Amino acid sequence: MPGIRIVGESVACESTVESDIENGVAAAMKDVVAALTKPLTAEEKSPSPQKGTTPRIAFKGSLQDVNRFYYRKGWTDGLPIIPPTEEAVAEMLTGTDLPRDHIVATLIPRKGKATVEKIAVNAVMAGALPTYMPVLIAAVESLADPRTRFDTFEVSTGSWAPFFAINGKIRRDINVNCSSGALSPGDIANAAIGRAVGLIVKNIGGARKAIEDMGVIGNPGKYSLVIGEDEEASPWEPLSVERGFSKEDNTVTVFFPNTFIQTVPGGSDAKGILNTLSSVVSSTMSSVILIPSWAKVLSDEGYTRQKVKEYLSSRISAANTTGLPDSVGGPKVDLNKSLMILVAGGPGSFIGVLRSAGPGFFNNELVTKKIQLPKNWDKLVAKYKNIKPVYERY
Repeated sequence: MPGIRIVGESVACESTVESDIENGVAAAMKDVVAALTKPLTAEEKSPSPQKGTTPRIAFKGSLQDVNRFYYRKGWTDGLPIIPPTEEAVAEMLTGTDLPRDHIVATLIPRKGKATVEKIAVNAVMAGALPTYMPVLIAAVESLADPRTRFDTFEVSTGSWAPFFAINGKIRRDINVNCSSGALSPGDIANAAIGRAVGLIVKNIGGARKAIEDMGVIGNPGKYSLVIGEDEEASPWEPLSVERGFSKEDNTVTVFFPNTFIQTVPGGSDAKGILNTLSSVVSSTMSSVILIPSWAKVLSDEGYTRQKVKEYLSSRISAANTTGLPDSVGGPKVDLNKSLMILVAGGPGSFIGVLRSAGPGFFNNELVTKKIQLPKNWDKLVAKYKNIKPVYERY
């Protein structure tokens, strides 16, 4: 909107001080009235269209030169990138049967068209493998689903980060870490998938730090929050099945947390686990990461995923004394829409909780998308599956 008139004001962000609000609004009203009533200039009546074309090749130079050029342009996440050459992008595109100009989604805030080729460009930059393309395409589809409230979270002051949980055989095909240290650095699938999404959001969606993305403190999870469910070690059906898909389907489930908590249960029985969860699970949106041993304790004592949700829902509702209506985070809690229980992690005693801390009036939901594999999937997996760390023994 090149002709839009912008008026500044002095009220502090999310202020609750009535006198500050009234004084700030009163001070701005003169400028507001002037902006609404002053006749349009010729340029405002008919803004000049931007001219020129974007060159196919953005830059030529050494690896260091390319990285510095991309960084100065604001196209990176602060870490070095892999240059998206024509050859590298062509290789990345072997991970999908969709044509390169196919528009997967339109992403806010700039309404950028996330074509398959643009997704591939950012995937190359993130160091991804072609076998990650089906996951990235499904991830972009999930961001475009209005139920995620990506339109709010990605540009908010609250520093929310997308968290992706992967289900299905694809976890093993592309070596997604579902066990010890899954959310730590060190696994190319977990790291590069999350990083690629961050670059897609910035470069295609246009959410730039301190310009459109107004996170006050920021969130290290925006580098990468990707994990797989350890379906083989779980006593329950996979998360994807609970979400309405078949066990054979490959899926990705997304929500936006801005807080990560690790805690140890107050006891090693179901009561100890559940009482601990009830103290940290949010009524707005949470993802509980239960290690397989804790999930087995709950299962052995008769708790299904649904029964765990029912228990936590009753505890959260009982503890809510705000008296606020449902629309602003009142006592009615629907954890079927707002709680993800994921079985993942390695041996130990910790429980992980990713939580959407803050007001409860976003009306957002968990969103799960099916991952579509290309026809050449088995050949792709065979080509890239052995790219994984092999540690030397001490």
